[in-house]
Amino acid sequence: MQHKHPHLAHPKYRPDIDGLRAVAILSVISFHAFPDIMPGGFIGVDVFFVISGFLISTIIFSSLERDRFSLFEFYVRRIKRIVPALTLVLLSCLVAGWFLLVAIEFDQLGKHTLGGVGFIENLVLWRENGYFDNTSETKPLLHLWSLAIEEQFYIFWPLLLAFVWKRQWSFLKLTLLIAIVSFAANIYLMQRHPTAAFYLPVSRFWELMAGGMLAYANLHRPQLIDKFRNAQSVLGFALILSGLLVLNKGRDFPGWWALLPTLGAFFIISAGPAAWLNQKLLSTKPMVWIGLISYPLYLWHWPLLSYLRIVDAEASRYDKLGAIIIAIALAWLTYWFIERKIRTAKKASLTALILFLLLLATGLLGTMVHMHQGYPERSVNKQSGIPATLELFKESRESDGSCEKFNHGKPVKEEVCLSNSENPRLLFVGDSHVMALYSAIFAKQFPANSMLIAAHACPLYPNLSYTPTFDPTRVGHGVI
Repeated sequence: MQHKHPHLAHPKYRPDIDGLRAVAILSVISFHAFPDIMPGGFIGVDVFFVISGFLISTIIFSSLERDRFSLFEFYVRRIKRIVPALTLVLLSCLVAGWFLLVAIEFDQLGKHTLGGVGFIENLVLWRENGYFDNTSETKPLLHLWSLAIEEQFYIFWPLLLAFVWKRQWSFLKLTLLIAIVSFAANIYLMQRHPTAAFYLPVSRFWELMAGGMLAYANLHRPQLIDKFRNAQSVLGFALILSGLLVLNKGRDFPGWWALLPTLGAFFIISAGPAAWLNQKLLSTKPMVWIGLISYPLYLWHWPLLSYLRIVDAEASRYDKLGAIIIAIALAWLTYWFIERKIRTAKKASLTALILFLLLLATGLLGTMVHMHQGYPERSVNKQSGIPATLELFKESRESDGSCEKFNHGKPVKEEVCLSNSENPRLLFVGDSHVMALYSAIFAKQFPANSMLIAAHACPLYPNLSYTPTFDPTRVGHGVI
């Protein structure tokens, strides 16, 4: 959709929104590095969703209403904004993975690189819900799930709004309808398929729509949201702080609990830059500076923490703090020398094309890694005594058809051990004793959501007085 006036509208810069970004990214980093100190820090992602919904909807609403909207220019801007730092981080993760990851982990990294390039990492992670998958802390690209949801929103939302604008439908009614349907899907999926509720856009778009409704109100009814600005700001901070303190991994999230960060961000943004807290806290130079680098900081911090845990599972707080400092330095360098240069490049279309091709090339590298099964001939596979994954059970394509790994038998088939229903809830691990117990308890009628991982003379606890014929720690450590 190209109009006579191709330049998109620019919303007025608000330093307090960059400050709110700082609150969001600091919460996320604190949770990832020190979850015992900041158990609810993961809600920073939800704050980002509201901010994105507000800013993007403001641009699209105002551009369409002024007959200045261009899909082409919109996507060129998104490419210039998102792709440079993303490509750099993806390539860096692949290089680090070559030297640090065993084959099955590197194979998985290649697949996740594809997920990152295609902005479908949330869907990839949603499907990876088996116990043969390595833990989330050893997935360097795990954090790209939220970026994928935002990018899916960036693709879906302008197309839908352009369609609606041609038919002169109400933006507000459409935004409200999507928000209601998405929130209902969130509640429904949370009760039946919580993993889907967490990762799928259908159960997350309501948070972005909250920002969209605020954008509409800010453009058309500013007097309604300008009242009681200080009270709104205080309420918003109280809701976010409550979420940070009350929420943890054990809560059903998103669900109803996601209202805390979503409404919190909603009220803080609606309070406007003149609200006292927004002005005195969020608009300060340190907060604005962190907000400006929040995107590359989000991209860099998790791979550094993840690789730190891969190299040293017992990494100290000081090690993690060092990783965060490095992430901040890399984020600043990325923002200053890459993002700023590319955003101000004169030939925007050509720049976007080059960036897009570089991203595709990165995806090709990920494809090669995945197709070659993580390049098992690399030296790291020979040096690793205890892989962090269950390679023990993948040594051959043949199987004796059972769920048991014998000393001299053939490896198990995953599909034999794992039911075809939801994520297994019962995991039996150990030696021949647990094999016998498992068969005796369930009389070979293995229940749904259960799995047996066992090997003769291979107890889970390595300090027992066994003399096994192969290294039992590989099973125990692989599962853990």
